[in-house]
Amino acid sequence: MTTVYFVRHAKPNFGNHDDFTRELTPEGMEDRKLVTAFLWDKNIDAVLSSPYKRAVDTVKEFADAKKLEVKLVDDFKERRVESHWIEDFESFCKSQWSDFDFKLSDGESLREVQRRNIGALLQVLDTYRGKNVAIGSHGTALSTVINYFDASFGYDEFEAIRNKMPWVVRFSFEGVQCLEIKKYDLFCGGDRK
Repeated sequence: MTTVYFVRHAKPNFGNHDDFTRELTPEGMEDRKLVTAFLWDKNIDAVLSSPYKRAVDTVKEFADAKKLEVKLVDDFKERRVESHWIEDFESFCKSQWSDFDFKLSDGESLREVQRRNIGALLQVLDTYRGKNVAIGSHGTALSTVINYFDASFGYDEFEAIRNKMPWVVRFSFEGVQCLEIKKYDLFCGGDRK
C-alpha cells in the first residue's frame, strides 16, 4: 500500500499577491509545527511540494528535522486564477465549482488543475510504490484531487475547508486505486472522514 499525505499550506500573507513568493505569516510559521508533529510518526519516506514558497515552508520544518530533501514538483502548484488579483474570490470559486471548465482569460479551469495534479500524483504512485509520502499542497489543488476520487466533494466542501490552514488529507492506494481518503483537522487534534 502507498500512503500519500497531502498537506495544505499554513496561513499565507495575503498582502503578497505573487503566487510564487507568497510567504507564510508569523502565525503560519508557528502553525507549521502542527504539521511536523502530525507527520512525525508516519514513517514518511519522501517529502514533495508545490514550488510555491508557502507550500514548501509548511513541510520544510518536518523535512529538515527528518533529514529529508523537499523535492519540488511543478505540477502540484496551485491553480492560476488570473494575471491580476481578483477581489470577488467567492463568486469566482462558485463559478469554477459549478463549471469545471470555467476560467478567466489568463487562468486555469478546475479541470486543468485536476488533470495536472492527478498526473503528478500518478507519477508519485509509480515512483514511491509502497512508501509513505508527504506533499506540500494548496486548498484548490488539493480539493480537485479529492474530487477526482470522490465526486461528492464540491463547492460546499471546498468552502468548509477554505480557512483551514494547515490541513492534511491522507490517501491510501493499492496501485493507483484509492482505497481510503481521511481528512485531519490539525487544530482540534481530531479527524473526520
